[in-house]
Amino acid sequence: MKKVCDFITRWMGALVLLVAVISLAIPATFVWLDTWVINPMLGVIMFGMGLTLSPHDFKVVLSRPKDILIGVLAQFTVMPLLAYGLALAFSLPKELALGVMLVGCCPGGTASNVITYLAKGDLALSVGMTATSTLLAPLLTPLLVWLLAGTMVDVDTPGMLLSIVYVVIAPIICGLLCQRFLPQATKRVTPYLPAFSSLAIALTVGIVVSHNADRLLVGGMLIVLVVMLHNLLGLSLGYLVGRVLKLQKSKRVALSIEVGMQNSGLASSLAVMHFAAYPLATIPGAIFSVWHNISGALVARLYQRS
Repeated sequence: MKKVCDFITRWMGALVLLVAVISLAIPATFVWLDTWVINPMLGVIMFGMGLTLSPHDFKVVLSRPKDILIGVLAQFTVMPLLAYGLALAFSLPKELALGVMLVGCCPGGTASNVITYLAKGDLALSVGMTATSTLLAPLLTPLLVWLLAGTMVDVDTPGMLLSIVYVVIAPIICGLLCQRFLPQATKRVTPYLPAFSSLAIALTVGIVVSHNADRLLVGGMLIVLVVMLHNLLGLSLGYLVGRVLKLQKSKRVALSIEVGMQNSGLASSLAVMHFAAYPLATIPGAIFSVWHNISGALVARLYQRS
């Protein structure tokens, strides 16, 4: 069983891509699952994150405040501004522009920790950044979405805040409590969590793509290009920020991956919950989920060799 889980985790990018292709070619494969399923699955992933966080991870935040501050500032400036700039540069329709901005305004993704480890980056910094940006997301994500997209659509900022608390923060706290009061059970399930999260992400992508397959086929290449640029520019600028600030290489690698890899599942979830009138807003998050796992694996190999 452990070998199967390790295989799933290792080939997560290929798995997500395969599910995306199948759901695009044969939407019936996943269309029977309603989009409301996305929120519980994201909650389960966040619960798993809570199970794997340790007191040491929070000590990193307190013991290295400068590094964490640099990372979080980069996270919540580089990606939102890139999203806004790309939406303008490519004259994206309102729905797709909203989706790109939702991705840009979300915190770092949990897969970034795995990629940072494979890339031989500063794993402690990566985990600390993910935890910090996730905890700040209920305030910063709705505020940034309102600032960037508020002129295009009505943004329910308080509603988004509560949604992130319910879907992200509450499951993480539950995971931390389980880790504290059920340590033996936590130890038994922890090795299987990365594989479970990989399957949940793949299923989320399948649901979103299958429900929007027709629309995606019509204007898909443009939004795929924008999403790829968003991710690649984020990875590059994250590394550049570290270089300008003269951080050591392992920190630059962690910063690059944390900035470039977003919690795109949260972006799709928020699109479903708060922007149902704009169904295409879920698409950038789904594409980002596919692409950033592929680019993350490639970048990990690049950083390993450099």
